Amino acid sequence: MRGTKKGLSMLRKSFTVLALLAASTTFANAGGNAKAGEAVFKRCAVCHTSDKGGGDGLGPNLFGIVGRKAATRPGFAYSAPLQKSGIVWTEANLTKWAAGPARMVPGTKMAFAGISSKKQQGDLVEYLETLK
Repeated sequence: MRGTKKGLSMLRKSFTVLALLAASTTFANAGGNAKAGEAVFKRCAVCHTSDKGGGDGLGPNLFGIVGRKAATRPGFAYSAPLQKSGIVWTEANLTKWAAGPARMVPGTKMAFAGISSKKQQGDLVEYLETLK
């Protein structure tokens, strides 16, 4: 019985270590390059501004977007579906949005097909995180 408990304890520890390694690899790959993201943002800059205190373009100003609740920039006319979404712009949600806004929030006014490259999505989100 004692050997079984020791074996189970070692097994649990091994699984814990493996889970931590897998998580750290996922997080290491999830981050992007802000400098490269700035170049990706040029696609967004057709409609969005990103200057602190700046006005909106066709889309809202994205300065300070990370951590903000969706559809809350004062004075911008957001779509009803985005207003009702309850989304908070976390890294994961921004990545999903960048991949395809209409897939994430059907009925959004944002007419952008999305960015298919996972690397460019990560780079863009990393750049958006610098806008504080």
